[in-house]
Amino acid sequence: MIAGKPPVLLLLVSALFLLAFFPDSEPHYPRDYFHSPIKGPLLLAGTFGELRPNHFHSGIDIKGGMGVPVYAAADGYVSRIKVDASGYGNFLQITHPNGYSTCYAHLNAFIPEIREFVLSHQRADEKFEVELFPRADQFPVYQGDLIAEMGNTGGSQGPHLHFEIRETESEIPLNPLLFGLDVTDNQPPRMHQLKMYWLNDRREDLGENLFSLIRKGSGYGIKGDTLLAPSDRVGFALKVYDHMNYVSNWNGIYSLDVFKGDSLIYNFTLDKFSFDETRYLNAHLDYDAYREDRAYFNRCYALPGNHLSIYRHEKNNGVVTLSRTKAVKMKMVAKDADGNASVLEFWVRQKGDPPVRPEKTYNYFLPYDEASIVDNPSVYLYFPDSTLYQDLYMEYNFSTDHSDNIYSSVHHIHDAAVPVNRYFDIAIRATSMPENLRDKAFIAYCGAGNYVLNCGGKWNEKGFLESKARSLGDYCIMTDLTPPTIRPVNFKYDMRRSGSMSFRIDDNYPTAGNVPGLDFHATIDGQWVLMEYDAKRDRITHTFSGNLPSGKHNLRLVVRDAVGNERVLEEEFLR
Repeated sequence: MIAGKPPVLLLLVSALFLLAFFPDSEPHYPRDYFHSPIKGPLLLAGTFGELRPNHFHSGIDIKGGMGVPVYAAADGYVSRIKVDASGYGNFLQITHPNGYSTCYAHLNAFIPEIREFVLSHQRADEKFEVELFPRADQFPVYQGDLIAEMGNTGGSQGPHLHFEIRETESEIPLNPLLFGLDVTDNQPPRMHQLKMYWLNDRREDLGENLFSLIRKGSGYGIKGDTLLAPSDRVGFALKVYDHMNYVSNWNGIYSLDVFKGDSLIYNFTLDKFSFDETRYLNAHLDYDAYREDRAYFNRCYALPGNHLSIYRHEKNNGVVTLSRTKAVKMKMVAKDADGNASVLEFWVRQKGDPPVRPEKTYNYFLPYDEASIVDNPSVYLYFPDSTLYQDLYMEYNFSTDHSDNIYSSVHHIHDAAVPVNRYFDIAIRATSMPENLRDKAFIAYCGAGNYVLNCGGKWNEKGFLESKARSLGDYCIMTDLTPPTIRPVNFKYDMRRSGSMSFRIDDNYPTAGNVPGLDFHATIDGQWVLMEYDAKRDRITHTFSGNLPSGKHNLRLVVRDAVGNERVLEEEFLR
C-alpha cells in the first residue's frame, strides 16, 4: 500500500454511490482507468470472444514467460482466490471501485502474503484445490502493486497471463481491448474461406458449398463473382482471423457485419457475453466443420435455438432470400477491436431447384424450445427446454454387448455430431449387476476408438443408474475395479539433493466435467503435505520446505478415483 492515498474501501463506497444515482443507458468504458498487468509491450496470443472448444474466450491472453511479474491493473482489493488443477489454475480476482473487477489466471505463484493465506486454508482442509473470498480489508492493492507471477497452471498450454475485466455485480466478462490497453494493431483481419448453406423454411441445411477467397484490390472476393444456389434461401459462414503486429498468432475478430445490398441483415459484436451463454458457441460456429477439421467458421445466420446476446440488427435471422432472375449483392465487413477492417463482396442468385431432403427416419421428435422425455423399460432421458439448437429428429436404438464389463444394453442416442447445449438426464437399467459391484458402477459414454468416459451415476429407487450427460452418442453401464496408478517422476530413496518430489497419477477412465476426478492425500511422517496437481500433465509435486529435518522419513500417498478405488504408495526417503 502507498501512503497518502485515500483508503480503498472509501473509494469503493463513493464509486458505487455514483453508479447507483447516475446510471448510463449506453456503456462507455473508461479508457484510461486500467493499466497493463505486465511491464513492457502487450503481445496477445488470444483475443476476447475467440472461438474455442465449447466456449468463447472470456479474456485476452498476454504472451510472456514463466515468472514474469504480474501487477494490479488498478486500485482495489483481492476479492477471490482460486487454486484449480485445471481451468484457470492459480487465479486472482481484484474488485475495483468503479464497478469492474479484473481477473488474472494461470499464475505460477502469488505474492508471499497471499501464498501464505492460501496455504493456511490448504493445510486446514488438507487439499490442494481451494476457492477463497478474502475480506475487503485483507488484501488491498494499488495500481501497479505486484500481485503474482505469470505461469502455466490449470488448462494453459504454455506460459501466459489470461487477463479479464468483468462487471463486478453480474460477473459478465467484457472485452479488455475496449478499455484503452496499449496493444499495437494496424493489421486488418484476414478472410480465408466462405461457406454457403442451402436452407429450407425451418433453417435446416439441405447442402452446402465451400469457396476459397481471393484478394481483389484492397478487399476480398470469390472467383467468378457470382455464387449460384439451388434453393431460394441461403445462409453463410465465414472463416476469418485477426492478426496483430509483432505476433504470429491467428486471433479472433471483434465484429462482423453482413449486408444484403445496402441493408445490414446480421451483425455480431464481441464486447461482452455471459458465462451462462458461452456454450452457444456450438450454434454460432459450423459445428460439423469444427468437429471434422477443427475449422472455425462464424455462422452468419442464427439457428432457431441460438440465444446468444452478441447479435445485433438481425433481419430474417440472417437468412438471405434469393430469386432466379436477379442476383443479390452481398458484403461482409470483419473488424478487430482497433477498427481495422476487411471487406468481402460477391453476388448470389438462385439457379435450379432445391435438393429434396431425404425422408427422415427417427423415433422421437425433440423440439428445440420444449422439454422432451424418452421413457422405455431400459432407459430414461429428459431433455430440458433449450438443450438443443434446433429441432432434432432423434434416432434411438439399443444393442447387446457381451463384453465382460458391460452390465446393460448399449443405448445408441442419435449421433455425437449433433451438439448439445445443456446437461440432460440419463438413467439406464442394468440387465445384470452383482450386488458387490453396484458401488463401482458408472454410466459410460462410449466414443470412437474404445474411448470410455465416466459420466458418474447413482442408483435410484427403480433400479436405474442415473446421471447427467452433455453429448449424444452411445451409453451403457460399466464398472471400474482398477485402482489409479502412481509412478515416480522425481523420487528416490536419497532425496537430499532434490528440492521437490513428483509423481504421475493416472486412471483408466477419464471423468466427465460434472464428475470428480482423482483425489489424493499425502503425508510425511503422518503429517499432511501439499501436493500441487497439474491435471494436464497428470502430475503432482511436493516442494520441500526447510521445516523437514535431516534424516529418514516416511511418505504415504493415497490416490482415489471417482468410484472409490484406491492406490497407496508408502516409501522411505532421506533428507
